[in-house]
Amino acid sequence: MIDRRLLFRLAFWAALAFAVIMAVLPQPPHTPVDQFGDKFEHMLAFGTLSVLAVLGYAETPLLRIGERLSFLGAMIELVQSIPALRRDCDIRDWFADTLMVVLVLLVTALARRFRAPGAALSSRSTRPNR
Repeated sequence: MIDRRLLFRLAFWAALAFAVIMAVLPQPPHTPVDQFGDKFEHMLAFGTLSVLAVLGYAETPLLRIGERLSFLGAMIELVQSIPALRRDCDIRDWFADTLMVVLVLLVTALARRFRAPGAALSSRSTRPNR
């Protein structure tokens, strides 16, 4: 049976490749989400990457995941500033990327925090009484 974590990791790398390629194409193809605007596309991409990273790399500290994904967003904006690509470099896009990463990681941290006490209580209830 295939490990779920491996599937999430493969999905993460596929999504990352797709996001980077779409970000650096001089004329990316139109997609159904274009109607919602550029910031929505950024937030959707980085929200998806964040969820896949958390699921695929559960042992990695959330702060490190956030740092790396935010850095990726900044590098994408830097590459988009290359004139030959005819793309717009906008720091607000990087802010949108980072905001979504932070939101996903905050929800993940809260879920992990509230899940942990329940797990601790269930392990205590299985101990024999003294």
